[in-house]
Amino acid sequence: MRFTIYGDGGSRGNPGPSGSGAIIRNAEGETVATISEFIGIATNNVAEYTAVVRALETLVGMLESKAKDAEVHVRLDSMLVVRQMNGEWKIKHPSMKPLAARVSELVPLFKSVSFEHVYRESNLDADRLANEAMDRGV
Repeated sequence: MRFTIYGDGGSRGNPGPSGSGAIIRNAEGETVATISEFIGIATNNVAEYTAVVRALETLVGMLESKAKDAEVHVRLDSMLVVRQMNGEWKIKHPSMKPLAARVSELVPLFKSVSFEHVYRESNLDADRLANEAMDRGV
């Protein structure tokens, strides 16, 4: 079983009203779940991490005991989150540490999880969901 998560977060102001969006697609490219959540006043990096957390939690909930068989590829346009999750950069900001820790708790529930940086043009659906969340919250 393979899944791809496209995640994005944004903030109108930094910090400011923030939203997270994510799309989970199966190996055939079909959308199996979407997330669009207003998260209140936060930074864009917190919103990006929140998108990853919510998507992984959603996938665990959908798959339940079958999550151990799933290979998950997470694509984000946040170089910071990708590099931190790949262990290349340290997580220094206090508001991101608990979110990164939550991601680290979720990762072992799957067969594998990888993180890849993509450009915004390749992440438009998740960006739209994050913006819709911000629109709802403002």
